[in-house]
Order: sequence, then C-alpha cells, then structure tokens
Amino acid sequence: MEIERKYLTKEIPFSLDGFICKQICQSYVSFHPTIRIRKSDEEYYLTVKGKGHMAREEFELLISQQEYEGLHGKIEGNEVRKKRFLIPLESGYTAEVDLYEGELEGLMTTEVEFPTIEEAKAFLAPVWFGEDVSKDKRYKNTSLSLYGKPMETE
Repeated sequence: MEIERKYLTKEIPFSLDGFICKQICQSYVSFHPTIRIRKSDEEYYLTVKGKGHMAREEFELLISQQEYEGLHGKIEGNEVRKKRFLIPLESGYTAEVDLYEGELEGLMTTEVEFPTIEEAKAFLAPVWFGEDVSKDKRYKNTSLSLYGKPMETE
C-alpha cells in the first residue's frame, strides 16, 4: 500500500545542494490499469498502481535495462522527466521534492510517504511545501503525462 501526500511547491527556502538527487524518467505502458515504467538513475522498475488518491495499492518490480527499453516502445502519453531531491525532515519522514523537466519545466511538487493513513492525516507540512494537492488528479503523474502542466502552474 502506498500512502502519500503531495504538495504544489512554489519555492524552497534553502539550497538543494548536498541532498541526494535522483534523475527520474517515467512513462506509462497503460493508464487503465496504471502500469508505469521508471528509470531512476541506473535502476529500472515496472510498477502497477491501484486506484485512489492518498492511499492506493502499488506493486513494484525491479527490471533490467533491456526489459525497460522493450516496454518503452509501447508507452502511451508523454514521458515525465524530473529531478527528485530527498530531504530528511525533523519528523523522521523524507520529503521528495520533484523538479520537473522538459514540457513540465517550472512545476515543482513535494511528496511524503507514510506507513499509515492516520500518520498521513496527522502530518503537519512545513509552510514551504505549499498547497496540498493530494486529491487533485491534475497533479498525478498519469495526468501530467497525458495532459501536461495544469494551467495555474504556468
């Protein structure tokens, strides 16, 4: 089960230098059901996601570069490219700040994953996280792949 909250971040009040950064490219082999392939640095994944907003089932499998490339030829929608910075929070959670690239450049989101729904609901985000868009389907990566950047972020 993946339990996360997502925020529309406008600016970060500190430098991202020194934080772990992953270069991510993800695409969708299917939107119904959601089947995603992702390259994160030099690791490759196939992910099947269930329906939902803040909580949904997720199955992730490590695949080879050859499997990734074979599936990449079957993608729907546009590739989503982003730099993900991992920022430890005082609460013990990790903020994943995504700086989108290409057609989505200028969009920045912050996600936090939780072990339980109760912890997700109780989480008090730092002010710099911005607006909670966890239930706004326009900010799901599937929607970004299909429709691009929502109008108010341009």
